[in-house]
Amino acid sequence: MGRKLLYLFLLISFSALTQDLEPRNLFSKVIGDNIKTYRAKSQEAFTDHNFEQAEFLFDSLINNIVNGSYLDNFKVRKLSGRKIELYDFDKPVFLMTYASWCTPGSGEIPALNEIAKKYHKEIDFVILFWDEKNKVKKATKDYNKHITIVYVDEKENTNDHIVETMKHSLGFPTSFFIDENKKIVDVRRGVLHHYNEEFEISFELNYSSFLNGISLLKNMNTDKKELSSKNK
Repeated sequence: MGRKLLYLFLLISFSALTQDLEPRNLFSKVIGDNIKTYRAKSQEAFTDHNFEQAEFLFDSLINNIVNGSYLDNFKVRKLSGRKIELYDFDKPVFLMTYASWCTPGSGEIPALNEIAKKYHKEIDFVILFWDEKNKVKKATKDYNKHITIVYVDEKENTNDHIVETMKHSLGFPTSFFIDENKKIVDVRRGVLHHYNEEFEISFELNYSSFLNGISLLKNMNTDKKELSSKNK
């Protein structure tokens, strides 16, 4: 009996070690290898006012390059000033990158608050600001308690290559939908809207966009649990 338990322990340990040693395609690596080509073609499309082509290029970058890569781990600060790492979040993560000078539509924050209120037990909702602490505080007063606000002040940042990659490659606001293993499932830009849009329209557009991404994470998590149950 003792030998069987020892064998089982060694088998599990070896399996875990093997998984840890498996090479991961990090987001910073796959973006770094492809961003120059994307920027050149995208700029050409925008110059020609070919916005459909520009959107196609973005979707191709996400679907063929970014999705399936793993988000890099790096340190951020909470509004309390305490440093944490992105890998400290154990559940699937809805991560939105933002900045205080971005003007959200009238229904964007209320829609996200409603989604977070419903699904915070299953998913971690994180808003990452590229900004200084005092500006972040002013910009985030309307988010509810189920959303974790973090920020990176580039003046003190020690992960320059990650900041360069995340902040300057895809723009913001950009939403990352990430599973519990930190694999990127999907990336979506913020809802395009006119800032004088009526609240009801803005709320509905943003709510639908957020819910689509959250549903993707929930479905993947359910599939993994069902697969795990079948293998037992």
